Amino acid sequence: MLLMDSSKKISFNRCIRDGDLVIIYERHDTMKAVKVCENSVLQNRFGIFKHSDWIGKPFGSKVFSNKGGFVYILAPTPELWTLVLSHRTQILYIADISFVVMYLEVVPGCLVLESGTGSGSLTTSLARAVAPTGHVYTFDFHEQRAASAREDFERTGISNLVTVGVRDIQSEGFPDEFSGLADSVFLDLPQPWLAIPSARNMLKQDGTLCSFSPCIEQVQRSCETLRSDFTDIRTFEILLRMYELREWKIDHSKFEDGSSIAYPPCKRRQPSSEVSVGENTSSPAVVARPSAETRGHTGYLTFARRKCDS
Repeated sequence: MLLMDSSKKISFNRCIRDGDLVIIYERHDTMKAVKVCENSVLQNRFGIFKHSDWIGKPFGSKVFSNKGGFVYILAPTPELWTLVLSHRTQILYIADISFVVMYLEVVPGCLVLESGTGSGSLTTSLARAVAPTGHVYTFDFHEQRAASAREDFERTGISNLVTVGVRDIQSEGFPDEFSGLADSVFLDLPQPWLAIPSARNMLKQDGTLCSFSPCIEQVQRSCETLRSDFTDIRTFEILLRMYELREWKIDHSKFEDGSSIAYPPCKRRQPSSEVSVGENTSSPAVVARPSAETRGHTGYLTFARRKCDS
């Protein structure tokens, strides 16, 4: 993920090596994570790709199959990992993640506490934000889920930045060893108000907290608990709207009111030699429209800042 070298410095520009985790990009909605193995092959609709052909190439390379088809080999950045990881739980996506990292003021060197770990989508981005000298301590009450998260963090190369613990934060709170040391705390729990008193004790003076909740009733109860020890309490809902750009044909033959007709793209274009001059009344134009797969509500993000002791 962060491509750590032997000196523990982050490098994004090295070439692919045997044993690396890479993202195979076919198109924007068809990607998969693959571990490079010199004697292995990848087979898909474009043909057979030899892993040995990938070794030594820089990330971002276009590689070809035995049939002449191609894919791109990309570095497993946190953004791409979010799109290909195994969903053990509902995950946070890029729009929410970027907002969380900014509003929690997560920068290199920070100590961040997280509960629960889930599929590790947010954890991966937090790890990149605190690198190379910070650390993320993430907790999940489900032992098998925590073990799977550890394996993923090993695969993506961030295990030196993340420690996964098994703990029910709602009932037990965060470990006392972090008392007063955390720069930020993130909660993704069914009843976050039960963990807020413990989170308050973990935070440094003026530290920040974020709670993710899918239901507004959870937000209301959390805010009631936050008012006693926190200030600057805000709740946001992030709605991401994506657009598709497609080529359409615009008919230049006018109606009486001067309007023109836009036709959807044809499956096969007629060769220009078969079109007479009189028939050539349309030209291509790029049209933008909202994607039919636009994601709606994911959850509410509530942020608060610990009050400084007087």
